[in-house]
Amino acid sequence: MTITSPNPARHIVQPAEPAALRIERLNVWYGKHQAIRDVSFTIPARRITAIIGPSGCGKSTLLRAINRMHDLTRDARVEGSIYRGEIDLYAPTTDPVWVRRHIGMIFQKPNPFPKSIFENVAFGLRVNGYRGDIAARVEEALRKAALWDEVKDKLQQNALALSGGQQQRLCIARAIALEPDILLMDEPCSALDPVTTMRIEDLMIELAHTYTIVIVTHNMQQASRVSHYTAFLLAGEDRTGELIEYAPTRELFLRPRDRRTEDYITGRIG
Repeated sequence: MTITSPNPARHIVQPAEPAALRIERLNVWYGKHQAIRDVSFTIPARRITAIIGPSGCGKSTLLRAINRMHDLTRDARVEGSIYRGEIDLYAPTTDPVWVRRHIGMIFQKPNPFPKSIFENVAFGLRVNGYRGDIAARVEEALRKAALWDEVKDKLQQNALALSGGQQQRLCIARAIALEPDILLMDEPCSALDPVTTMRIEDLMIELAHTYTIVIVTHNMQQASRVSHYTAFLLAGEDRTGELIEYAPTRELFLRPRDRRTEDYITGRIG
């Protein structure tokens, strides 16, 4: 079903699946510059949602708004609401630390800590006062990240000695050790070779059975391969990103409703 939008140029399809997040009239500023304007759509649970669009259209800005990372950015301001169930993540009573514990983030460049492989995964558990079996949780996270068999005999080695793809899977393990509901991935494969990229993509598809995944990518083939839904953002002359179209990925790529979407995915713009 299509949602009626205040801007008739937008084409937003409401997912049939249960919602993991509802984004309502989200606006973000950096100082006086508005980075994204009036973004509203629903992200389905236990599915992969891709965010695509040209550089500078606000993809990463939108992603970072989901787990309140802009709270840490000087001069950033966010208006609007993001709901996880009945909880507005931007309500004054919502603790941003709680938000980030339930919504993990994996960045474009792998960023392991200069610690052992084990301590990288255990770090968040220790910081959050986890009192269970840390070793068991670390093993479970590494297994879910498809890394356990490669590192089980060298858990005390420095994580910086791992390959780029292993480091990225370690960062995924570090995020899921806290058992979040949602994983945000900002260009997680852009620094990786094609073979390693395929391994990360296979891992994302497997993780989507348990987690809701939102991925920002410039790679149209990647979006079409791994995602269930795709959101297309585009910035105008004012460099403010807006949501142009949101639909099941196959529908958006094969039958885009907006000419600008078609122009982007066929390479005529961007």
